[in-house]
Amino acid sequence: MNEVRFPEKKLVVFFDGECNLCNRSVQFIIKRDRKDCFSFASLQGETAKGMLADLGLSNGTNQSIILWENGRLYRQSDAALRIVKRLNGFWSLLYGFIIIPAFIRNPIYNYIARNRYKWFGKADHCLIPAPELKHKFLP
Repeated sequence: MNEVRFPEKKLVVFFDGECNLCNRSVQFIIKRDRKDCFSFASLQGETAKGMLADLGLSNGTNQSIILWENGRLYRQSDAALRIVKRLNGFWSLLYGFIIIPAFIRNPIYNYIARNRYKWFGKADHCLIPAPELKHKFLP
C-alpha cells in the first residue's frame, strides 16, 4: 500500500470535481471553515485515486463526498454530518441528525447523490481554487 500523507491535523474532503453540487458544497465548507481544519481532493485527482484504490474503493466517483478523518473514511450521510459538525455557526447543530439511524439517512443521501448531475449539472472541468486557497487542495 502506498503511504498517503495529509496535512497534519486536517480533515480531507474527497469530492466529485465534475459535480456542480459538490463544487458548491466545497465552497460552502471553505467559507465556514474558520479553524482551517479541512483540505480538499477531487475524486478525479491523483491523491484520491491512489488512496481509494489502496483501500479497495477504486470506484470512488460513485460517491459525491467522502471524508478522511483520523485515519478513517466516512461516506454518505456520515461524511456530510461529520463535516457540518466542524463548521462555524449554527451549521454544526445539523450534526444532531446523527441520532437518525444511517439506514434511514443514507437512502435520502443516495437519492440526492444519484440525481445530482440531473438536478445541479455537471461541470466541464474540475474546480480551480483561487490562489489564496490553493494550499487547501491536494493534487
